[in-house]
Amino acid sequence: MTPRNQTRVSEFILLGLSEEANMQPLLFGLFLSMYLVTFTGNLLIILTIIKASHLHTPMYFFILSLSFTDICFTSTTVPKMLVNIQMQNKVITYEDCITQMYFFILFGRLDDFLLTVMSYDRFVAICLPLHYMVTMNPKFCGLLILTSLLFSALESLLHSLMVLRLSFCTELKISHFFCELNQVIQLACSDTFLNDLLMYFVSGFLGIIPLMGILFSYTKIVSSILRISSAEGKSKAFSTCGSHLSVISLFYGTVLGVYLSSAASPNSKATAIASVMYTVVTPMLNPFIYSLRNKDIKQGLRKLFS
Repeated sequence: MTPRNQTRVSEFILLGLSEEANMQPLLFGLFLSMYLVTFTGNLLIILTIIKASHLHTPMYFFILSLSFTDICFTSTTVPKMLVNIQMQNKVITYEDCITQMYFFILFGRLDDFLLTVMSYDRFVAICLPLHYMVTMNPKFCGLLILTSLLFSALESLLHSLMVLRLSFCTELKISHFFCELNQVIQLACSDTFLNDLLMYFVSGFLGIIPLMGILFSYTKIVSSILRISSAEGKSKAFSTCGSHLSVISLFYGTVLGVYLSSAASPNSKATAIASVMYTVVTPMLNPFIYSLRNKDIKQGLRKLFS
């Protein structure tokens, strides 16, 4: 029998990372631990920056924004996965699926833009140090965050509205642990040409622009650092970018790894497992990268706990 078209569905089935019953307690414990570490670590970074007056600078304002975004990004997918495992129920309603997809795209893209904004902040600090406080004033920093949020919200709204126009088949199983855009589109019975076009064009365009901005900023930064005569000056300049470069490498490395592997292999289960790296692992590691490599944040953490 061929699947029957229907213009309105009530629920999808999230197959998750494994369908084996004996793996569910292990997955629950593992993802609960990672989520708690992610939430706690990023929350500590936020509280430290708010409480420590010496951290009230543009750079730490952007780090605070990134930590908040990472909490939201992880919270769109992991709690639902944990509930499904605990309740032994893989169902997600149509409305919840669209909502989850919207916020996943929103916070994922916002992460991307924030890394670009932070690159620009480091560019101004190192290449134009005398103009730093004038250029990176509170009003301009707020405008950068607001613009990033606006573009992210528009992209996620566009994709979500385009999914709403689709009609779906009766086979509504998603080989993932959350409602990933491409997986949902593949389940549609109606024509998905416009969805695919927008997914690759808009996502590609909004992904390349931030990456180009990061590469431009760091090309100028490296050029400026190489012109510094003293080894101590070079070391100090590089140290201000070390944590940010580590976060950028982790984010783009995992994202590119997932999408390159999915393009090379049609195995959606392998892609779902690989996507854990940028959806869960990267937000979990970011607080450690910033706290372990940053003396000011370590000092702020000591004050917070004392």
